[in-house]
Amino acid sequence: MSLLVVGSVAFDALETPFGKTDKIIGGAATYISICSSYFTKPVNLVAVVGGDFPKEDIKMLQERGVNTDGLQIKEDEKSFFWSGRYFNDMNSRETLVTELNVLGTFDPIVPESYQNCEYLMLGNLAPQVQKTVIERLTKRPKLIVMDTMNFWMDIAHAELLETIAMVDVLSINDEEARQLSGEYSLVKAAKKIMAMGPKFLIIKKGEHGALLFHGEKVFFAPALPLEDVFDPTGAGDTFAGGFIGYLASTDDISFENMKRAVIHGSAMASFCVEKFGTERMLDLEGEEVEARVQQFVELVNFSVEAAV
Repeated sequence: MSLLVVGSVAFDALETPFGKTDKIIGGAATYISICSSYFTKPVNLVAVVGGDFPKEDIKMLQERGVNTDGLQIKEDEKSFFWSGRYFNDMNSRETLVTELNVLGTFDPIVPESYQNCEYLMLGNLAPQVQKTVIERLTKRPKLIVMDTMNFWMDIAHAELLETIAMVDVLSINDEEARQLSGEYSLVKAAKKIMAMGPKFLIIKKGEHGALLFHGEKVFFAPALPLEDVFDPTGAGDTFAGGFIGYLASTDDISFENMKRAVIHGSAMASFCVEKFGTERMLDLEGEEVEARVQQFVELVNFSVEAAV
């Protein structure tokens, strides 16, 4: 089913305890699009870059089934750039450089060919931009999934609440859920946030997995214990790509299928952290993905029956 992805396509420069990179391709929409293309094609992209963005990287997206008709190229401007350093625990980081550049004035134009999309994934952007995308669609999608972050809770709280009220699924981490709700208990936080509008809530807990809430129902997906974690950048966006890509490929938005989508998203995120940037996501085989999903199944598979 048709999938529309909106977010940033950008440059990152990363430093972790395992090494550092110069400018590499990054951005929420980049990770989401690459990941979701493993499950469904085409992935219709709406984003903006500057004239400095490499044509070969745009071609790479196209070769993976990403439709770039909605990718604006501002030839005389620069692409969004973020640089960050991760600490030894890999759960905390500091931002070294943020240059909004073209993203600062991004006006999301939805091409006519993207209209009537069934699934919409709103990557982390200013909530007003996310809201504009929803309003510019001639028909409401079957499912709207939205990611956001604490930065927007700090500087655009009212606009954020307006946009949250328009979506079906909100995806945030545990720190953001506590800030947004004012509750420390994630169960209480989930109830408050779902009362804001979303029917479903995903709370990501990094290396401790993810929670899916719907009404009184709760599902927990663990994170896979990994030998090597080189770079957590993009893991949350890759999770979102696996989640929405799986849902679009199965065209089933029941709570039971969302459980499977959470597992597929978690599996894809576990690949992402194994190398810098998008590198690991570019050479996956379908068999690897299925094998990784099976590892998650085995991780939580047990019987309450005592052995005889």
